[in-house]
Amino acid sequence: MTGHLRSRILIVDDEREITAILADVFSDDYDCTTAGSAEEALTLLPLTNYQLVISDITMPGMSGLDMIPLVKSSSPNTVVVMISGMQTVESAIEALRLGAFDYVMKPFDLRQVEAVVKRALEHQDLIVAKQRYDDHLEELVEQRTAELDQALNSLEDAYRSTLKALTAALETRDLETHGHSERVVSYSMRLGREYGLDSQRTKALEFGSLLHDIGKIGVPDLILRKPAKLTPDEWVLMRQHPMHGQQILRGIKFLEGAARVVAQHHEKWDGSGYPLGLSGEEIDICARIFSVADAFDAITSNRVYRKGKPYYAAAQELDEWAGKQFDPKVVEAFHRVPPQDWQELHEQSLMKKEDELEVRRMVEMVLESQLEAVGS
Repeated sequence: MTGHLRSRILIVDDEREITAILADVFSDDYDCTTAGSAEEALTLLPLTNYQLVISDITMPGMSGLDMIPLVKSSSPNTVVVMISGMQTVESAIEALRLGAFDYVMKPFDLRQVEAVVKRALEHQDLIVAKQRYDDHLEELVEQRTAELDQALNSLEDAYRSTLKALTAALETRDLETHGHSERVVSYSMRLGREYGLDSQRTKALEFGSLLHDIGKIGVPDLILRKPAKLTPDEWVLMRQHPMHGQQILRGIKFLEGAARVVAQHHEKWDGSGYPLGLSGEEIDICARIFSVADAFDAITSNRVYRKGKPYYAAAQELDEWAGKQFDPKVVEAFHRVPPQDWQELHEQSLMKKEDELEVRRMVEMVLESQLEAVGS
């Protein structure tokens, strides 16, 4: 046993002659400890890392069979070998059923016991080796999972930056709503958190809010920038933009949830919206949340033809349309958000550093020229 730590054996028997004999036989190769009862053995077990417990079955108090589950529970990697004078197959089967590795009958041949102990300790080595492998595998899986999460987060950040730049370029075609997408993303995320969306739907809401008007890329400038009221025919074209947007995002796996927001953000709770006339809970919950956030932004933002209304007026208007245009539960969630939160989000949307604005202008110019080239 030189070259590595000696295995430790706990020998349990109410007959001291038996424990003395076995300890004497194995002490040259192993560190042996003796106990006169199962109760004593169980007090010793937590104090030392025993590789093997050799125990009699019939003892005063707790039996060896009763002790087996307690040993396995206290020290799962410890192997148990039972010794008994009861010459019954039933006792052997019961010992193995309870988790014993092997079974030796009294009177025993010491060479037989030595062979059983050797096999038991080899088995214990395998158990420990497997445990180390499982632990290492678990650590490796955790490490790889963390690396994958980091890579996915980096990829998601890259997607987010690209989509923001694309949205910024699209907004240059509709100067009246410049900055609208970023504001409505902030509003939607705050409202979604208050409503209690899970992480998957929160991401769908974020990207859907950002891209909700991407379908307007298919709307002619003459309609999109028209200063006067649209004609019925022009409204037909304008109302196609949700479906255009859904078509653009179709097939992009990570934007599946966002595509539903894009397609349904003009649907209304009472079924009077477009393009499909969905109603109630037929409308995706993220689209219902976005609808309230979008309306709040529209009411409170300045337009060429009117000044934005204050918070209390917007809140009153949302109440008036709850159950008609908006999901009443989403409007309730809106009211649970402190008014100062909406004010802070609005102010944050206006606080843009000059260098960020300059980079954004450059990106918008490049992307707009590319879009115009595609359109021509």
